[in-house]
Amino acid sequence: MLLALALGGCSFAPGFTRPMAPVAAVLPGEAVADQAAVLAADLGWRDFFADPRLQAIIEMALANNRDLRETALNVEAFQAQYRIQRSTLFPTVDGGAGYVKQRTLGSGGHATSEAYSASVGVTVWEIDFFGRIRNLRDQALEEYLAMEENRRSAHISLVAEVARAYLTWLADRQLLAITEDTAANEQASYDLIKQRFEGGVATRIDLAQAQTSLQTARANQAQYRRLLEQDENLLTLLAGGPLPDDLPPSTDLAAQALLGPVPTGLRSDLLLQRPDIMAAEHTLRGANASIGAARAAFFPAISLTADAGVISAEASNLFDGDTGSWLFAPSLRLPIFTGGRLSAQLDLAEVRKEIAVTRYEQAIQTAFRETADVLAGIRTFGDQLQAEELGLQANQTYYALARERYDQGVDSYLVVLDAQRSLYRARQSVVVIRLAKLMNRVNLYKVLGGGWKAES
Repeated sequence: MLLALALGGCSFAPGFTRPMAPVAAVLPGEAVADQAAVLAADLGWRDFFADPRLQAIIEMALANNRDLRETALNVEAFQAQYRIQRSTLFPTVDGGAGYVKQRTLGSGGHATSEAYSASVGVTVWEIDFFGRIRNLRDQALEEYLAMEENRRSAHISLVAEVARAYLTWLADRQLLAITEDTAANEQASYDLIKQRFEGGVATRIDLAQAQTSLQTARANQAQYRRLLEQDENLLTLLAGGPLPDDLPPSTDLAAQALLGPVPTGLRSDLLLQRPDIMAAEHTLRGANASIGAARAAFFPAISLTADAGVISAEASNLFDGDTGSWLFAPSLRLPIFTGGRLSAQLDLAEVRKEIAVTRYEQAIQTAFRETADVLAGIRTFGDQLQAEELGLQANQTYYALARERYDQGVDSYLVVLDAQRSLYRARQSVVVIRLAKLMNRVNLYKVLGGGWKAES
């Protein structure tokens, strides 16, 4: 009966009400989508990232990444802490056996006595009439659940980080190829100008300009080689070990099959399913439970010590019918004067709850802002990339015409250099904007909670 009272007593924790989301009901620029539609959180990363090489690296990272492994171990630690706190709800039953032999001085002289004993009992078990221990248990549970959501968040972030690092590697590889192609053209132009200079056709200024462009291209080559090695080092770190040589071949950055479609048009309240927001809610629930524990500390604490066993001077008759012993010792502790400690503890618990509310609302606002930013990118990156590609076509025409007019002696070599530099920048810009567009889609997949599941 006491156990039932301890487990079903009253609780002074305030009723939990989820704070209103301090954001608009619908994400900006998006129509309300059918709730039956597939959500990004339900879209497996294998379906979203179609590149076989990227899939293999993500799989390696999820298995070997040390940061993710540490987060998983922290979850296990919080789970154990919760089990420890939960165990205080139940009495601890101990069994023991003892033997005492002593020599004492009495009125009749010295005497030697022996005693054998065996007992089973409960030592100082607090009966939770006012819910203090249950609220501490609930707080530990919410902390464990918050850490579990943090693990999900770390998992999602790792998938997105690997994807971003891989896309950057593809882009830098393509930029290096563009730079090498430009350097080869610059070398050919320099050789031609040098021949013309030696033949008295070109001027020394033409030769110096050609040499300047050649050295600039060579410097850019060194830069992109360095960036490419750094990209590979980052992928190795994220994957948790060296990348094997037998990985599937990579897909070009411009390939349409690199990424699957991203479902959009979500209501803002669906962002509440993001693991970072769910972790903030669990933290808030834990702070709510800590208020109940602080309130219960003002009330009496009732503890029970009980023991039942046998005791005898002879081991042979230890379990005879007349050797039984028992102890029943309830106690009550009522706080009378604590110097304001209990009131301060309650104030601290309430302030921590307000902090948790603020952090919860801030997490929602951050999620809303992140999602709105990437949705803005979805609406604009396509137009920007199209403009850059048209600009590239115009620069290709400009360079061809400038080269032709120089060969005909109509324009100076300075016009060719300007056209060549414009073409180089245009080719780079197309790659950079294409990378930004793909990165934006990865970010949208992440901010909507995608990347937790491997398959849809």
